[in-house]
Amino acid sequence: MSVVRGQRLVLDSSSRPQPDALTNSEAFLASISSCGVTLIEMYAQEAGIPVARMAVTIEGVRTAAEPARFSRITMRFEIAGVSQPQAEALVETYRGR
Repeated sequence: MSVVRGQRLVLDSSSRPQPDALTNSEAFLASISSCGVTLIEMYAQEAGIPVARMAVTIEGVRTAAEPARFSRITMRFEIAGVSQPQAEALVETYRGR
């Protein structure tokens, strides 16, 4: 268990993780997706692009040959309130960092 700014965060990467805990990999992926949302919101605000809502889905894939490493991480952003070209530009700005 970790305590961050007074908030309890339960992490458990054992072979049988607790039901109320995140694995270290899940926490890692969640932090990456959260960072993506924060940066895209920041870029949108700087560019004057009004984002109404945003959601991101993230998936990490590992291989049996290297189970401790992600072979691929895929993120899918859904950005409401902007045009398709604006959404693509925002995501591309994030990807370019």
